[in-house]
Amino acid sequence: MSVLIARRLLLPALLAHAYAVSSHAADAKITTGPVVVTATRIEQSGFDLPASIDSLNKEQLQDGQLQVNLSESLVRIPGIVAQNRQNYAQDLQISSRGFGARSSFGVRGLRLYADGIPATMPDGQGQVSHFDLGSAARVEVMRGPFSALYGNSSGGVIALFSEDGAPGATVEPSLAVGSYGTERLAAKVSGDTGAVNYVLNGARFRTDGYRDHSAATRETLNAKLKWKLAADTGLTFIANSMEMPDVQDPLGLDRASYDANPRQATATAYTFNTRKSSSQQQLGLVLEKKVGAGDTATVSLYRGHRDAIQYQAIPTATQAPAGHPGGVIDLKRDYWGIDARWTHRADLGGRPLTLTGGLSYDDLDEERKGFQNFIGAQTGILGALRRNEDNRIHSFDQYLQAQWEPSAAWLLMAGARHSAVKVSSKDKYIAGTNLDDSGSVDFAATTPVLGATWRVDPAFNLYTTLGKGFETPTMNELSYLPGGGAGLNLGLKAAKSTSLEVGVKALLGSATRVTAAAFNTRTRDEIVTASNSGGRATFQNVEGTSRKGLEISLDSDLGNNLALALAYTALNATYNEAFRSCRATGCTPATSVLIAAGNRMPGIPATSLYGELAWKHPASGFSAAVEVRSVSKVFVDDENSDAAAAYTLGNLRAGFEQKSAGWKLKEFLRIDNIGNKQYAGSVIVNDGNARFFESAPGRNYLLGVTASYGF
Repeated sequence: MSVLIARRLLLPALLAHAYAVSSHAADAKITTGPVVVTATRIEQSGFDLPASIDSLNKEQLQDGQLQVNLSESLVRIPGIVAQNRQNYAQDLQISSRGFGARSSFGVRGLRLYADGIPATMPDGQGQVSHFDLGSAARVEVMRGPFSALYGNSSGGVIALFSEDGAPGATVEPSLAVGSYGTERLAAKVSGDTGAVNYVLNGARFRTDGYRDHSAATRETLNAKLKWKLAADTGLTFIANSMEMPDVQDPLGLDRASYDANPRQATATAYTFNTRKSSSQQQLGLVLEKKVGAGDTATVSLYRGHRDAIQYQAIPTATQAPAGHPGGVIDLKRDYWGIDARWTHRADLGGRPLTLTGGLSYDDLDEERKGFQNFIGAQTGILGALRRNEDNRIHSFDQYLQAQWEPSAAWLLMAGARHSAVKVSSKDKYIAGTNLDDSGSVDFAATTPVLGATWRVDPAFNLYTTLGKGFETPTMNELSYLPGGGAGLNLGLKAAKSTSLEVGVKALLGSATRVTAAAFNTRTRDEIVTASNSGGRATFQNVEGTSRKGLEISLDSDLGNNLALALAYTALNATYNEAFRSCRATGCTPATSVLIAAGNRMPGIPATSLYGELAWKHPASGFSAAVEVRSVSKVFVDDENSDAAAAYTLGNLRAGFEQKSAGWKLKEFLRIDNIGNKQYAGSVIVNDGNARFFESAPGRNYLLGVTASYGF
């Protein structure tokens, strides 16, 4: 079904049905859904807010899951595409309403947070490999205009919140094993002594990988301690660590190789032993103090360090020119930041008013080196130095939000954020014809947002939101000049967007909650691929793009211990203007490829659907669920020359739970892709070697057990 048909037919029908039923729900028990904080920075039910925001709870994140990848649970959220690439050297592909889809590694175009600590650097590049799902209480996901109140690259916001310990003390070991040598061993200790609340979770994950040359190991440690310093003052300490040594990278497959054997690695992955090692350690402090009856001050401070060294499959001849930075990327990143905000609750005209204002500063110092990935005839080893620079990116933001309820029927929200991002680079590799390529560039924008909710009745809300956003180039996108020259691409501009959203949130009776949102986002100076050859991608701005879509979600208690969940997305993301792009070494304007206006943006499915039917037997502790996921075809490049085929998958899971004398045991079995379908789970957008396809596993299983004991 097209976005246009969905908007004209499905949404009005849904509104009419919701309104008809809601009049009977006002006297029933109304469950408006979980409390969220991401949209307003204060605890509040998301049902009344003029924003698309959902929350995944602890059970959805952990029960019957491996607890390693956000892609396991984000399938429940409309508007979000989270692809497990079966390649831990490149992290997940996550996009929100199409923002972030072009990223070939890491997370791009979204703001990521773990317990208030940014996992997105000041330039907009983020990582989720350190997100600890085993100790998570919830994950909040916000899409649409209000995401811009978090600053640069806010196509959406994903925020993880660690759980609090229960009274007393609890010890919880767990083990999961599955196909392709997959293992996860974890141990969690949590508790509450009255003065101190704590949770500490350590986990070790390893896999041989579905594809050849895709083995990975990840070790994580996450800790959160909360002290009640006084009746009105609390201090939270957060620490986490992540180690991923020598994670193999199988690279993408071209069409012929993917069709012939989807489990194989590309031949050059063996030639250069493509792999990545990364580690991260970070600390954070959050101080919250209530000042009087209506004011709260919150200060967050964090500091961290991340190392990454990646061996790429770049031919030795390609690295010969003096300006080429080599086939090994070596990054050392030190980062820190502070966020201070004040929340004031009062009345305006006798009606509730909440004001939140704050300042945010984030700083990244990066040491970036490049080396050849060969010595003589031997490849896949650290060779001669070819790049050495110190980069600094810092951002300074000021923000203000207001929420006012002028009457019982209306809720108004408004906000604005001013962001200033500065990128500077000091070149330390000056040799022969490789001259000094130092430089700097500044970006700044003010992003206002305005939204309103009309409470038609207690079970039926209509809302609309309008806002602006912006997205700076990341350091990786600035690092290479089109045409193969040395130096930074300082002419690249920030993309700026305008978004309009209208939606409905309704309770159908007392046991069904439905939300629907239609949106239209237009972007100027969209950052797109300028060239992709010789192992290097460069970027340019194009005049404009359009993202039009519809999101629908439904959660329902069907009775008889049955529960139904649905999430549907339709998204039409296209280029509004034609532009040219290079795909081969030595490309000239005459040999470049014309990208036609109206082409679909790659990496973004036009439709996706997730459905789950779950049943739980209250007496025995047995539960079972059927999951269905359907995704339309995904174009692989700007030319729309090929596409990963559409697919529909079925998954099964079953769980058991027993309680006895302080012990709780939980076991589960899940079988994914029960139809054993061959499909590409993700694509590498605009790959210069046409190695677009990253194949996903056939039928596979996972078996797990968790034991917890409370003292």
